[in-house]
Amino acid sequence: MKRAIKIILIVLLIVLVCIQFIRPAKNISNTLSNYDITNRYSMPPDVLKIFQNSCYDCHSNNTRYPWYWQIQPVTWWMNGHINEAKREVNYSEFLSYPARRQYKKIEATNKEVQGGDMPLPSYIIIHRDARLNDEQKLLIKKWTTGVMDQIKATYPPDSLLKK
Repeated sequence: MKRAIKIILIVLLIVLVCIQFIRPAKNISNTLSNYDITNRYSMPPDVLKIFQNSCYDCHSNNTRYPWYWQIQPVTWWMNGHINEAKREVNYSEFLSYPARRQYKKIEATNKEVQGGDMPLPSYIIIHRDARLNDEQKLLIKKWTTGVMDQIKATYPPDSLLKK
């Protein structure tokens, strides 16, 4: 029995060492995308700082990786989470979305932030400085409302309706 447990532990250790060499590509872009949200919708410095600190790690093409990202299977878990978040909304590619989707994503950003659903509680546990206070939430509300007004003024109303 002890021999079987020892063999299982050795195999497990070998597997854990081997998976350390299997790494997904990092989510880092060294250039500002032509489709970045800030290229069309002016973002005040205080709002930009909030987004960079609380949103961009998952919802952009530029993630700041913590030290524990180097450890598998944490790497795979974080990479999956980042990819899922970017499928939901990627602020680095935001202007590539149709007007209706831009409007809906800005509206959803406001609702998620005001409802306390973003940033995710699991993210805030590790990134305490990403927690949003009431003043920051109000800044985001004002900014998202302004962007939604700008989208409504730019595009025909029927282009913003669900098809």
